[in-house]
Amino acid sequence: MDASSSSTDSNSSDLPTFERWRRKFSMITGLGGTPEERTADMEAYHHKTCEKWKRELMTYSPAVVFMMKHLKLNGCNVSADDLVCAPCNINRAGGFSPDAGAVVLCQGKFMNKNHMEDTIVHELVHMYDHVKFKVDWNNLRHHACSEIRANSLSGDCRWSREVMRGFVSFSKQHQECVRRRAVLSVRANPACPDQATAERVVNEVWESCFNDTRPFDEIY
Repeated sequence: MDASSSSTDSNSSDLPTFERWRRKFSMITGLGGTPEERTADMEAYHHKTCEKWKRELMTYSPAVVFMMKHLKLNGCNVSADDLVCAPCNINRAGGFSPDAGAVVLCQGKFMNKNHMEDTIVHELVHMYDHVKFKVDWNNLRHHACSEIRANSLSGDCRWSREVMRGFVSFSKQHQECVRRRAVLSVRANPACPDQATAERVVNEVWESCFNDTRPFDEIY
């Protein structure tokens, strides 16, 4: 066989591998490739990571498996298709869509797999409330109650997470975090007219909802 022909064939077969290497290098360093290529490669990487962590947590996380079990007991069988990894154009890690009956996981927004675990549990608490208590999400008291429960039960307000957010408190840290985050979520509800209303409805339902740890026996 002609040597030049052999060399050409070998280079052609190596092109896909080289291209994958080049684009991965570009994604990591920000050098080379077009901005569109780097963005597409980064989104693909985030999606792959999100799917991998999601499936691992649905199999091995005690809290996630526990929530899925209790959702099933209430007639809601959660599958991997109900937890959707997708890019989000807002600064949050996830959300529950009552209309779709699904959870959105914002790929690329997670600090680590533990952060995703807390987010999944948080959103599954919303799903549990939606199924078991027939939450009306336009009713601010209903929304406030579910936010209090989700923030309290999911691990979102553990001390280490609050320190990473820049909030340090040694007295009633958990309660302060739950209240603050519940108010923020209710304020973002289109049915909420102002900050004062969000604070008022959270205060009105606080005691009963904070103490309601179902389906957990205690705060996770």
